[in-house]
Amino acid sequence: MSILVNKDTKVIVQGLTGKTGSFHTNQALEYFGTQMVAGTHPKKAGTNWVSDQGVELPIFASAGEAREATGANASVVYVPPAGAAAAIEESIDAGIELIICITEGVPVMDMVRVKAKLDKSSSRLIGPNCPGVLTPEECKIGIMPGKIFKKGNVGIVSRSGTLTYEAVFQTTNEGLGQSTAVGIGGDPVKGTEFIDMLEMFLADDETESIIMIGEIGGSAEEEAAQFIKDEAAKGRKKPMAGFIAGRTAPPGRTMGHAGAIVSGGEGDAESKIEAMESAGIKVSPSPARLGTTMVEVLKG
Repeated sequence: MSILVNKDTKVIVQGLTGKTGSFHTNQALEYFGTQMVAGTHPKKAGTNWVSDQGVELPIFASAGEAREATGANASVVYVPPAGAAAAIEESIDAGIELIICITEGVPVMDMVRVKAKLDKSSSRLIGPNCPGVLTPEECKIGIMPGKIFKKGNVGIVSRSGTLTYEAVFQTTNEGLGQSTAVGIGGDPVKGTEFIDMLEMFLADDETESIIMIGEIGGSAEEEAAQFIKDEAAKGRKKPMAGFIAGRTAPPGRTMGHAGAIVSGGEGDAESKIEAMESAGIKVSPSPARLGTTMVEVLKG
């Protein structure tokens, strides 16, 4: 069974009737029949949304009502920034197991509140400000381009959406394919971190190797490297390649994601690369060589 999402995953779309939600729900329905089962909108409850293929999805007033009616175990949030945190909390209250928030620009203080609530629940949040999760030929939740994926055995976890696609495209071209790809997002306060995903990939029989893509700012990559080192000492390890974005960023300059800022001599690319290499992760010198670096690791 694939981690996080598979062909049995049933998904509620929060923000389905908006332009972004509609577009990506159409894409998901076209991807190997991903089970998008309902939408939510407090003012449009009782109506149906119709996809480009003619698939009708019922609209419910809340995630709780949608889950009760459909048995959904996942939700995806395409709600604008001001309401995204409330949408996540609604899914948490509904007891939904996996919540994926694509929305960019969610206020940090809103996410601090969400994080506190999340920690007391049984729900898992991916994001916000992330591209989502995709298990090839089974389930696509989010904005990842399904056509570049190939069923295989490389687990991919990344803070950067664009570099997630790059790693997917290259491992497909190298004939390796992917077990599951997860974009965890680059915001400073989010639901799922590298260590959470690395734990899942290490435990997953379908994942034979792992690519981890980080970026400057914060200490998540160093913590993940220490986790990998500790697990290897216990005899749990898999071949790993990685990359750190922002190597040429000037100190103190915000680059891209809200979490990508270096300050006080911490969070710079060199310290992250050093930590990853000390844990046995082969760091690619360029995002354009992620695929070939993974092949080199496997041959070695």
